[in-house]
Amino acid sequence: MFKTFFIVILFSPIFTLSQIELNDSSMIRYIFDEALTNGECHQNLKELCKGVGHRISGSDASYKAIAWGQNVLKRYALDSIYLQEILVPHWVRGSKERLDFSSKQIKLYQSKCLAYGGSVGTNGVLKGNIVEVKSWDELDELGEKKIKGNFVFYNRPMNPTRLSTFHAYGGCVDQRYWGAVRASKLGAIGVLVRSMTLKQDLNPHTGSMTYEGADLKIPSVAISTVDAHNLSEQLKKDKETEAKMKLGCKTLPDTVSYNLIAEIKGSEFPDKIIVVGGHLDSWDVGEGAHDDGAGIVQSIEVLKIFKNLGIQPKHTIRCILYMNEENGNRGGKTYAEMVKNKGEEHIFAIETDRGGFTPKGFTVDGTPEQLTSLQQFESLLEPYDLFFIKKGYSGVDIGPLKDGKICLVGLVPDSQRYFDFHHAPSDIFENVNKRELELGAASLASLIYLVDKHWD
Repeated sequence: MFKTFFIVILFSPIFTLSQIELNDSSMIRYIFDEALTNGECHQNLKELCKGVGHRISGSDASYKAIAWGQNVLKRYALDSIYLQEILVPHWVRGSKERLDFSSKQIKLYQSKCLAYGGSVGTNGVLKGNIVEVKSWDELDELGEKKIKGNFVFYNRPMNPTRLSTFHAYGGCVDQRYWGAVRASKLGAIGVLVRSMTLKQDLNPHTGSMTYEGADLKIPSVAISTVDAHNLSEQLKKDKETEAKMKLGCKTLPDTVSYNLIAEIKGSEFPDKIIVVGGHLDSWDVGEGAHDDGAGIVQSIEVLKIFKNLGIQPKHTIRCILYMNEENGNRGGKTYAEMVKNKGEEHIFAIETDRGGFTPKGFTVDGTPEQLTSLQQFESLLEPYDLFFIKKGYSGVDIGPLKDGKICLVGLVPDSQRYFDFHHAPSDIFENVNKRELELGAASLASLIYLVDKHWD
């Protein structure tokens, strides 16, 4: 009782819905009820995953996904829906990869592997012995004498003691991104990298890599955690284990694609913009369900919730389905350039790109004053198991908007299962829980409602 009274006095909320005066607490209850009883994000995700599938930038499926998004958004009688043209990289995987190990101990071991996005192909079969390393220091200590003419096998696992799996991921993803560059400088012919996951299975996890600063481009592949374990054990028995790699991937010229944008115009401050979004592209395996189909349908659901509940925002609410987050962030960068060139005023941007799992809170990249202001909403959100609003990372797509004025926020779901599916063939619709997905959409809509109402 005391909490409700305090909130009413502090924010003086006034909102009319079906002739009933609602305070903020009641409005948030309506938002969650709407998402959990009339939500369409799970069905929309099914359409995207099963009707379009994976959708890497520049692929036919990526354009099909844009058309799908336009059709979905048209259902909700929004004020505007439009495309923003961008130029995106176009990498293709080509024929199915193959990576085999053999030695005197074993005749043939065929691994589960995926080329990393941006990797060059092998132009036939590439052969060489394998050198295992678990740190950059170990790589440097081995030097050109031990590395030249061989494959480097990066086998540094995610740290299981890190409670946030995103922190564990951050502690080892550098070997995926920079591995080919560092190994090529010592004369390696290719690299194999343990997949970025704590799960022990046969699913390899792809992702982006770079050749920035490399004199020679060498192929780079992910292998599953089970294969990484087996290879490491094999190398203990026989250091002369040989790999045979065949990749058909290549990079084509950049091509035109689009961000998809939809809006509900603000009633009082139409030129002040609140952004919600995720990325429409995905890697070319699985169905891009958690990464980031979940974020896409949750962002769309925010607009649907506002429309269905008759909420007329004071500020313009802009939903952005970004293209090319996975291998270039051209969508986020191009959008930020447009904002700067047009002199648009963005006051708040929130991103959902950490999977469709149970929401836990929000992380804020903004000024101390913005953080304090958002934390005043914690008591309103805590009944929905949103336990924190704290300083932290926001997201890749909205990151380029940072200018010292706009407040950037990331939705934080439970992270424990995310890297079971991240960039892997297992990232499919069936692995997304309907209720968890809907709770995420309601969480986004609730925070946006509060920001729109209480920020000028």
